[in-house]
Amino acid sequence: MAKQKITKKDLEEREAAMKSLPPSIRNSMTDEEKELFLHGEEWPESLFEKLSEFIVKSEDLP
Repeated sequence: MAKQKITKKDLEEREAAMKSLPPSIRNSMTDEEKELFLHGEEWPESLFEKLSEFIVKSEDLP
């Protein structure tokens, strides 16, 4: 999966989001999943499963 070019602000937000995850979730992520979390345009299904309790579907947003 290709990396997308992200802004410094976006990267900082993604890094903060990563740090805010419970240690058990962060520790369960593979190196590839961590890289995709920070830089990826698309996530693998395994990452969605690990983060499912933290993901809000866009149709559920006001």
